[in-house]
Amino acid sequence: MEGIHRTAPVLLLAGLLAGCLAPAAPEPSGDRPNVLIIVADDLGYSDLGVYGSEIETPTLDALAEAGLIATSFYVAPDGGPTQAMVLTGVEHHLVGMANVRRWKAAAGLNKPAYDQRLNDRAVTLASLLAAAGYHTCMAGRWELGDEPANLPAQRGFERSFALHDGAASHWGDMRSAIPGRERARYTRDGQDVAELPPDYFSTRAFTDFVIESLGVSRGDGRPFFAYLSFQAPHSPLAVPEDWRERYAGRYAEGYDAIRGARLLRMKRKGLVREDVRAYPGLPTIPFWSDLPEAVQKTQARKMELYAAVVSNLDFHVGRLLDQLREWGELDDTLVVFLSDNGANPSDRGAFGMQPRDRAFYVDQFPATDPAQWGGPGSFLEVGPAWAQVSTVPFRLFKGTLAEGGIRVPLILSGPGVRTRLALSGAQRRPAAEALLHVTDLVPTLLELVGVERPAAWQGRPLLPLEGRSLVPLLAGEFGARHGPHDWLGFELGGQKALRRGSWKLLWLTPPFGTGAWNLYRIDRDPAELYDRSERNPDEKAELLSLWQEYARSYGLAAVQPDAPNGAVAQKSSPSAR
Repeated sequence: MEGIHRTAPVLLLAGLLAGCLAPAAPEPSGDRPNVLIIVADDLGYSDLGVYGSEIETPTLDALAEAGLIATSFYVAPDGGPTQAMVLTGVEHHLVGMANVRRWKAAAGLNKPAYDQRLNDRAVTLASLLAAAGYHTCMAGRWELGDEPANLPAQRGFERSFALHDGAASHWGDMRSAIPGRERARYTRDGQDVAELPPDYFSTRAFTDFVIESLGVSRGDGRPFFAYLSFQAPHSPLAVPEDWRERYAGRYAEGYDAIRGARLLRMKRKGLVREDVRAYPGLPTIPFWSDLPEAVQKTQARKMELYAAVVSNLDFHVGRLLDQLREWGELDDTLVVFLSDNGANPSDRGAFGMQPRDRAFYVDQFPATDPAQWGGPGSFLEVGPAWAQVSTVPFRLFKGTLAEGGIRVPLILSGPGVRTRLALSGAQRRPAAEALLHVTDLVPTLLELVGVERPAAWQGRPLLPLEGRSLVPLLAGEFGARHGPHDWLGFELGGQKALRRGSWKLLWLTPPFGTGAWNLYRIDRDPAELYDRSERNPDEKAELLSLWQEYARSYGLAAVQPDAPNGAVAQKSSPSAR
């Protein structure tokens, strides 16, 4: 990959962790910080209070107040590829994670980028930190391969409790939400889990496992690395009964009004420019006022439950941080919080889906009465109209390379983070316009914990890290970490994009795009409303040349829009109902 000058988008944030190289653990060192990475699944850019939401997230808002947040932080448009980059610091195609297994590979995609499992060209942060003397544990989603060599226990985690299905029930019934699989797969410390406790609930259980694991290893003077990869708020939406009425009546005014109110708060906080226009929404989504009253009530109830799921996630993050505080560990812990991609637009409620899948969902999720929504046996998704609220002011959502699919919240707090971003009007630093990418996290964390990544691991050469350390940014030097000529490439399922400086080149497949290249001045037009191709043909030609270089060097296949893993339309319907 030498000669490629990729950019990892940079912004404003709070810092964290790092790893090591020798197989033998060194003597414990009291001055190395702990590291905690928390990933939400399908949380939209504007779903946290600190990002302008009406949803109550006091724990994460306080974490942001004590650290920094990013406003131009980029990930992949799906969870598995993002997880690969969070844990390796290497672009997801290069490590075999072009997509995830629920996206069937098109015929002929026999390139290494499409193995759909983490390869040996990179080493995980957990392996590096374990070798450096850290205790390591993880709980939650794991989409990096089901083979024995790719289980968390073989990828650096001393303790692990992992869900291996991309979608599954949040309850103890172990129902898979992927057609063709009846039971979701879980492993604990490398061994398959036969059954879950009757009172199991994913967000609580994953948090409990991390707390338990950290408690077992306390007192020996060694720091820890914990990776908490929540299943929430991924569908099917689920939340304990005592949380289900928390937002009753709060969304009766509808998605149009809520979206406008969020955008106004974002502008007041300085998160977006005052002159930014929001993406107007898919033309297939009706205005709230045009919906029948019964449909309005159904739609409002979906968002009530989604908000409760997000608040419940925040509550359990608070439990974990409170436990660290009680142990006297919180001040020595670098905390990173992010979402794996944009909000989920799917809406298969009442099983409005392909006939071949309908029988599966009817059997797996029989609790279809609205009174049962959010509980065991129900299958509820918030749908595209509310997903566009979650991604305001951006265009579209998860599964697409529009800004709503790949720009997400990021909060960093703890040792090494000297100052926080002022989030009000003119006080906002110009660095908020800069770029930051998920591959920046590993080099940043490694520098903060003082660990050097080796050129080889267990006799195998490693690909170089691609991101850039943000340590100077976290220490208060609010300058761009990536130059105007650096670039960042994206690809998923036939969609293509490249970001360089203020410009973005984008190819979206139908129904969300025309199957042609468009050019946007993304700093002024984050909603991707104005194609600048005709006005700036030279810029477009340069970016297209860079994307072709990206495709060649990163082993991308020529995926066509009608390929089996291609169109996002297969994953979500644009119907508000």
